Amino acid sequence: MEKKSQRGGSRFLTSNYKALVATALLLGSDIPLAAAKVYPSNHESYKFNYLNNSMRYLKPRRTLSKRDNPIPLIITNNCREDLWPGIATQHGDPPESGGFALSPGKTRNLTVGPDWQGRIWGRTNCTTSGDTATCMTGDCFGKLACEFGGAVPVTLAEFNLAGGETGKQTFYDISLVDGYNLPLGIVYHPAPNTTKFPPNLLNAACIATPGYLTEPARTGTFYTNSSFPTPYEDIQTNAGVSKWCPWDLQAFLPEKPGDGVYPYPDDNVQRPSFDPCKSACAATNKPSDCCTGKYDDPSVCKPGLYSGHAKAMCPDAYSFAFDDHTSTFIIPSGGGWEVVFCPEGRSTNILATFGEQLQKIASGQLSAEEIRATTMNETFIESQPDTTTSSAASSAFENSSIFACVIAVTAAFLML
Repeated sequence: MEKKSQRGGSRFLTSNYKALVATALLLGSDIPLAAAKVYPSNHESYKFNYLNNSMRYLKPRRTLSKRDNPIPLIITNNCREDLWPGIATQHGDPPESGGFALSPGKTRNLTVGPDWQGRIWGRTNCTTSGDTATCMTGDCFGKLACEFGGAVPVTLAEFNLAGGETGKQTFYDISLVDGYNLPLGIVYHPAPNTTKFPPNLLNAACIATPGYLTEPARTGTFYTNSSFPTPYEDIQTNAGVSKWCPWDLQAFLPEKPGDGVYPYPDDNVQRPSFDPCKSACAATNKPSDCCTGKYDDPSVCKPGLYSGHAKAMCPDAYSFAFDDHTSTFIIPSGGGWEVVFCPEGRSTNILATFGEQLQKIASGQLSAEEIRATTMNETFIESQPDTTTSSAASSAFENSSIFACVIAVTAAFLML
């Protein structure tokens, strides 16, 4: 994968990472840390097109037709307020719109080409007039239909529908590298060739906003069905999640008390109910936060306070520059995608829970039938070590075996 370049979030394939993927599929468990990197939108090293680090943004071609094999792209607003979803295209046939208003409870059905690469985010509190939109978070240069990424902080859903050496793999993720503004979930809609995919391996969610979390539970059926329990982060509560963002990274600091001075600790001050959070890199641009200069090495650049908190909230989401090995989902191409803003339930903990099983599939030690039996086994899921505390989330970055599970998804389902 390329450096996870941002005007919003992800990486995708350079020749070095392609070689890593190929090697991983052959070797199974002995997989080094991903040579990938990500940048937030305001970073000078940001390159918009994440197909090739040397490529500049090219205006995508149009239009789609049935002969172009359009892929469903569905956007759902489960929030309690109006949203203005933004969509940026890096490569391939774009959707019918780059941005629009979406009322609570409403869904917009779009299509993209099978080679599409892009990202989706939610804009909030927009004032619109014609083709302009000025938004509190996620603003795209004042335009209603986005052409580039959204202003930080934003929660991102990112897709490369034609990844891998042959272009027949889909890479996707939820990214908090540009910060966080809204809960977000990704739901896979199977195609005829992918109906055997267990949904609890595919449907990821990140919920770090009070009011949308259900009671703590290790498993549940949000984003899935009763046959395949989804592994969840099982510690956070609605009361606790309101304070996860480090004080100085809040996008909108609360007003100072009457004497004009914040007391210590700062969290004695009531935070705003809508509390978007900047990533450390987006806020400071420091080499140690952005993994640049002498920190441009996964063995040197480590997750900081923001990354640890973000990973504890959302174990399956990107949290800092070198985070591919715990945050990227890879499956064979086919099927459609739905991005849900403000899903209810819990943040998922899929990649850490099923890592060992997926590695064994990649090395031919488990059959498709065995993996389906494992993913249906609630007792197995609940017996896995808890990796969702801040300290465990931080230490997980140093365990390269987690990355193997991401690669293994591809090999596993090509065997189905």
